[in-house]
Amino acid sequence: MARGFSMRGVMGAADRAVQYARNWLLSAEPGSRIHDVQEDPRFQHRGVDLLWELPSGEVRGIEVKGDRQPRRRRYFFELVSNLERDTPGCFLYSGADLLVYVFLAQGELHVLPLKAVREWFLPRAKSYELRHTFTQTGAIRYTTVGAVVPVKDVQEAVPEVKFIPLPRRGRTAEETQSTGEGPPVPPEAQDKPEEDVPY
Repeated sequence: MARGFSMRGVMGAADRAVQYARNWLLSAEPGSRIHDVQEDPRFQHRGVDLLWELPSGEVRGIEVKGDRQPRRRRYFFELVSNLERDTPGCFLYSGADLLVYVFLAQGELHVLPLKAVREWFLPRAKSYELRHTFTQTGAIRYTTVGAVVPVKDVQEAVPEVKFIPLPRRGRTAEETQSTGEGPPVPPEAQDKPEEDVPY
């Protein structure tokens, strides 16, 4: 299921990330269709949030992550989703073709070919710092563990990764990309220290 960063406003961040992902997928392949399967148990177990049906009839699975931290230039790859139950993290088990990782504050959408990134990461997993975070669901509190991986490491190792600037208000995505501008960091976010973990 798409998840946003930090407990405050989790659903807002996740919803916005999914919307940005939908918009980009539809613009990347005109005539394609998006099926939201976040609430479908058959796809939750596969780590797939969206199905991207291409005009050719091919269907690709998409996992979406939303990050609200203003200065983060690192991915959080979820390795253990629930430490108390010893359940694997979405990064390891997801059957998605693409991981769409949305840096909301920076105004960037990153498209990662999940299999290629996973194959690159796993032999190097011990090189990266692990972070723990806690999620409260009703009366149940559980621990999630993930690796914090610099964007530049992934970019250098997996050239298929795409970086798409998100449109600023009043501009289309194409206009934002042509000027090379990204959205400004909100003033309230500039002074806040970066949180160590996403969710």
